[in-house]
Amino acid sequence: MTLFQKQFLHPRFWLSWLGLGLMRLSVCLPVRLQMFSGRLVAWVITPLTSARRRVAKRNLELCFPEWTEQRRTDLLDENMRTMGMLLIETALSWWASDKSLEKRVRYQGLDHLEAGLAKGKGVILLTGHFTSMELGGRLIMLKKPCYVMFRPLKNPLFNAVMVQARTHHSEGVVLQEDPRAMIRALRKNKIVWYAPDQDYGRKLSIFAQFFGNTAATVPATARMAKISGAAVIPFVPRREADGSYTLTLSPALDGFPTGDDVADAQRINDLIEEEVRQSPEQYYWVHRRFKTQPEGKKGSLYKS
Repeated sequence: MTLFQKQFLHPRFWLSWLGLGLMRLSVCLPVRLQMFSGRLVAWVITPLTSARRRVAKRNLELCFPEWTEQRRTDLLDENMRTMGMLLIETALSWWASDKSLEKRVRYQGLDHLEAGLAKGKGVILLTGHFTSMELGGRLIMLKKPCYVMFRPLKNPLFNAVMVQARTHHSEGVVLQEDPRAMIRALRKNKIVWYAPDQDYGRKLSIFAQFFGNTAATVPATARMAKISGAAVIPFVPRREADGSYTLTLSPALDGFPTGDDVADAQRINDLIEEEVRQSPEQYYWVHRRFKTQPEGKKGSLYKS
C-alpha cells in the first residue's frame, strides 16, 4: 500500500500528516525526552479521549472489583499516561533503526522460540494487546523474522503507513480475515505474531472467562495450531522505568490444543490475564473487551 495517493492530499488528512510528522520526529529524541513526550501527548489528548477513559474505567471496575475505587483510579490515570507513550512506541516500531533499538531491549526465553522452530511446523507467537505490542513485534523481529496479523485501521492514511512499515520490517502481513494465509506461513515453518484478545463479535467468537467476566473470545489460536501443528509460544513485551524493554517468551504450551474450543480459549484467556496482572498499567484497557455477551443476557456492560 503506497502513501502516494491523491486522496491523502485532501485537507481532512492534514491533521493526520501533522501527527505523523511529530511521531517521526520523536524517534530522534533521547530516551528520557521520548518518555516525557509520551506523557505530554497523553495530557494534550485528554479532552479527546474522555470516551476511551470511560471504557477503561468500566473495564477496571469489572476486572478488579476487589480493589478500592482510589486504587482503580490511580491505575486508570497511569494507564492513560501510558497511552500517550503508545504513540511514541508505534513511531519507534515504524522508523527507528535496528541499531538504536538493540540498545534498549533485553530478551528472556529466546531458546523457547528456537525449540519451537526446531519441530518444523511453525510457531504462533501469542501475545496480548499491551501498549508496547507494536514495538514488541518490531523488537522480536530483530532476532527472528515474523509474519504479522493485521486488522485494518479506520484512518486510511495511518493504515497505509502501518502496512508499509510492517511489510518493510516483517516477513509478511497476514490480514485478520484471512486465516488461510496464516496456515500457509506456519506450514513453511514460519513465525506468526498473533494477538487474539479483543472482541470480534458473536459471529467469530465463543465465550470464555476473562478476569471473571464473560468475554467473546476467538478460538482461532487453537484451531490454527491443530491444523498446522504449530507450537504456541506466549510472548509479552514490557516497558521498564528507564525506557528499556524486556521481551519475555515462555515455553510452548503443552498439550495444546485439546480439541475442546471452550477449554482452549479459556486457557489462552487465563495466560493473558496472568500477564496483565503483572503490569496492568501497560494493558490496552480502552477496548470494549466485554461488549459482546451471550444472547439473552440483558443490558450492556458499557454505558453509551
